Amino acid sequence: MFKVLGGDHKEYGPVTAEEIRRWIAEGRLNGQSQIQPDGGPWTSLASLPEFAQALRVQSAQPVSAQPATPPLNPAIWSAEILARQPRLQIGRCLWRGYALVKVNFGVLFGAAFLIWLVGLASSALPILLCIMGVIPAFVLASVLGLIYWVISGPLHGGLYVVYLNKIRSQPTSATAGFSGFGPSFAQLVLTGIVVSVLSGLGFCACVLPWIYLLVAWVFAIPLVADKRFEFWSAMELSRKVVSRVWFPLLGLLILAYLPFIMASLAGQVHAAVTQPPNSLSFNMSEPLDIGRILQMVSENYRANLGFVLIQLVLLINLPFATAALMYAYEDLFGPRSDTVGQAFQSR
Repeated sequence: MFKVLGGDHKEYGPVTAEEIRRWIAEGRLNGQSQIQPDGGPWTSLASLPEFAQALRVQSAQPVSAQPATPPLNPAIWSAEILARQPRLQIGRCLWRGYALVKVNFGVLFGAAFLIWLVGLASSALPILLCIMGVIPAFVLASVLGLIYWVISGPLHGGLYVVYLNKIRSQPTSATAGFSGFGPSFAQLVLTGIVVSVLSGLGFCACVLPWIYLLVAWVFAIPLVADKRFEFWSAMELSRKVVSRVWFPLLGLLILAYLPFIMASLAGQVHAAVTQPPNSLSFNMSEPLDIGRILQMVSENYRANLGFVLIQLVLLINLPFATAALMYAYEDLFGPRSDTVGQAFQSR
């Protein structure tokens, strides 16, 4: 009989050798997993000869055939990742991202569209209801903005999982973009909020710390969604790995999101030099006047059109940028054939 140390640092067992072999076949255990034979000391699974054949079969499997499961020991897995020499090739990530979206356009665009639609609703709905005189815009904007701020982590976590599944040739669907509302929901919420708050404080101090933190923590949400890390461990591992490839990753993000960046800058310049004749305000004490509503929309059509165009550019840009970013994640955190303990893949 054996005991196993799980990814939550809890002991599981006693279990039989046959059960251990089944867990190895499922990818839940690997050579670096900690195991304790009955009455013996804790040791790595690879050190026990009775499981050598099962581990050889596991390591011989193609990477795409192994399920994506969280590492049973996050500390050991993180140490293995940090022991690597990180590699990030900007052009290769961009090209593979383009090829992935081209082959799987329906699923990947569908998942991105659902996440994009939620973000659009949180920003556009207050304006629409204000024009209709239903509720003051600032009230609804505050409520929807707070809700979106809270669920932003789970939304993006689910989106990343869809793309990672496609990269790993695993079955998935567009609606899997909402998988972030599952077991990792609380940690994804915390990750999104803490990253937003701390990077915001960096922006208040100086723009440079804000930029550094946004790039350094870009893989925090994928690590929580994919590896089931708790939020602070994910943020720290992302920061430590990214710090060694920070400038290449910044270049990748700029190139991947370049259409959206250019559209946003153009919108900012346009807003700075063009003032609409009237603001989007509505007197709640006045009766609803359809003619007045149409006049207000007409007077502000340029500003509204600019907002819509920027959002459309984001929708078109999002699938490609997400795919390129997830390939970078796989390059930095995925399994490698040139690292010690290839079986320790947490997948």
